[in-house]
Amino acid sequence: MQLDLNLLTVLDALLEEGSVMGAAERLHLSSPAVSRTLGRLRAVTGDDILVRTGHTMVPTPYARSVREDVHQLVRQAREVLRPARELDLGELDRTFTIQCHDALAASVVPVLVGRLQDQAPGARLRVLAEHSADTDDLRHGRVDLELGGARPHLPEFRSAVLGHDELVVAMRPGHPCATGLDLRSYAAAPHVLVSRRGRLTAPIDDVLAAEGLRRRVVAAVATVATALQLAARSDVLVSCTEILGRPLVDAFGLITRPLPAASPAAEISCTWHQRYDSDPAHAWLRDQVRVALDEVTAA
Repeated sequence: MQLDLNLLTVLDALLEEGSVMGAAERLHLSSPAVSRTLGRLRAVTGDDILVRTGHTMVPTPYARSVREDVHQLVRQAREVLRPARELDLGELDRTFTIQCHDALAASVVPVLVGRLQDQAPGARLRVLAEHSADTDDLRHGRVDLELGGARPHLPEFRSAVLGHDELVVAMRPGHPCATGLDLRSYAAAPHVLVSRRGRLTAPIDDVLAAEGLRRRVVAAVATVATALQLAARSDVLVSCTEILGRPLVDAFGLITRPLPAASPAAEISCTWHQRYDSDPAHAWLRDQVRVALDEVTAA
């Protein structure tokens, strides 16, 4: 039998009001419409539901026995169809998973963890490193947010640009280029690239080629930390973001110089799956990421 759940709504109103007219007023329906539904209820249940006694109607024993169950079912159905949009941070008990490269993890995550602990002590943050290839982690809910420069251009994903960060060149303090860095000296020095895919070229190489120059890339590594460690131990140059890379640059005792070529600032974006668009907790997390990044870039 195919059940019409609208029958439960009318049954609940009939049992609460004790009359067809009262149920009709409560549901903003006409009395004939409620009477027809009462007839259907009687046919489905095999019970009269309400019977007339003098000038009033009284519930049958069956109707009295199911009254609380019906009321609870209708209430639960309304809660399902009208989910709560108010977020109680004090009661939030949830693990959020963020995927990002190590420069973001080193600069933004400490601020983000502090904000989460201050506002929602029951929230936990799991930070994963970038993969060398694209994955379905966002699609399948294994990752809540991806932070970085790449934005998937598929309709099921949502993205927001959180900010931009200029590129600089990191090197050890005694590097020959520490006293001055132009395009020619930049090209002449050995380089280490940061690429999760292991690429040995970057947009700056097009700029160099236009000037008849070509740099020597000695290695491509997956993380900024690995690249800067190499820079601390040799004369390689590492092009990295100025603000987000600063904690790691300082940790390795390096210095930075401006990139000796016009180059667009690195975009910092946040990407999530559309299933979380209306999730209050996820929206709150996205806000906290944005505020944490603002705090880092304003420092």
